[in-house]
Amino acid sequence: MQLVVARIGRAHGIKGEVTVEVRTDEPELRLGPGAVLATDPASAGPLTIETGRVHSGRLLLRFTGVHDRTGAEALRNTLLIADVDPAERPEDEDEYYDHELIDLDVVTEDGTEVGRITEISHLPTQDLFVVERPDGTEVYVPFVSEIVTEIDLDEQRAVIDPPPGLIDDRAEIASARDADTEGDADAEDAGDEA
Repeated sequence: MQLVVARIGRAHGIKGEVTVEVRTDEPELRLGPGAVLATDPASAGPLTIETGRVHSGRLLLRFTGVHDRTGAEALRNTLLIADVDPAERPEDEDEYYDHELIDLDVVTEDGTEVGRITEISHLPTQDLFVVERPDGTEVYVPFVSEIVTEIDLDEQRAVIDPPPGLIDDRAEIASARDADTEGDADAEDAGDEA
């Protein structure tokens, strides 16, 4: 099975290094020197990692045969793909590979069907489940423990506890003005009783 583990960014310096957007929780395993990675587009690879280092919080890689800025810049936006044993699991029990989550049924804690995960969107701050609802519309569910309360791979489902408005249009909007209006109404009612 193949997993996207990084996307090549811009060239760094003049000696062929590139920045990479890491898309794996195990970069030391997947992106270490000597790793041979397939690419998308396939015409750019396969690429063998020659060196890697962290600079200003970013991972920089240099590939065998790429030793100048022009060669590095030609790789920009290329996806790096690792071959992974399908039975392999991430080290942390609370981590999942995308392929394990795709097609899971999404239900609320009370068992209400929400839809099916069709995609995982990896954003800088968090990951999102793209959930296709039975009517064909999509809803985005942040993959955070406060909302996604359980992943059950055996039952092929993700259980969520969505805040109001996430999966329906019945969001509760509270404002100070509403509270003041209710307080004024209560005062008027008290005055009527006196």
